[in-house]
Amino acid sequence: MLKSFYASPMALLVVTLALLSACSSTKSNVYKYEEFGSTNVFSHSFAGSDKASCEAARRALLSQGYIISEFNASFVKGRKKFQPESDIHVEIEFSVVCAKDSKGSNSTTVFANAVRDRYSLKKSSNSASIGVGGVGSVSLPFGASDDSLVKVASETIPTGRLYDRFFELVERYLDDSSVIIEEEPENKKALE
Repeated sequence: MLKSFYASPMALLVVTLALLSACSSTKSNVYKYEEFGSTNVFSHSFAGSDKASCEAARRALLSQGYIISEFNASFVKGRKKFQPESDIHVEIEFSVVCAKDSKGSNSTTVFANAVRDRYSLKKSSNSASIGVGGVGSVSLPFGASDDSLVKVASETIPTGRLYDRFFELVERYLDDSSVIIEEEPENKKALE
């Protein structure tokens, strides 16, 4: 009976189709949502220098509880941590780049990107192995367990409303006169 199964063209066709369908299973395309379009969700143009815009962005992040990890005249990076559930931990890292629009222009484009990392609490129990002559080793569990946070997801936050609120707050701090940063003349050494 086994010989007749392999000789049957119909059986061979069924096996071939099954193998081909297994190989051609649809896999999710990671980049299917990546579009380089004219959307400006992640950027906004402001009147003022790049230094003043980044200082306003730094103050906007600080006002919302972000810890600033990096800061210079054209770059700000801040991080905020949340714990929505007892075994879930979430971190948002906000990166802001301030780029002067063109030489001689008094406007700056601020690019913002927020990445959300999600961690879950994983428990692992410990066990001990005891070598017993003639029998081999015996593994015995004991009551200790270790808890650790494991990253389970990481994504760029795509919602425009988060960035709209951020840019509104940056605008408010730019309007604040205390954010104005004195620009040093480029030919300062020539004046001395």
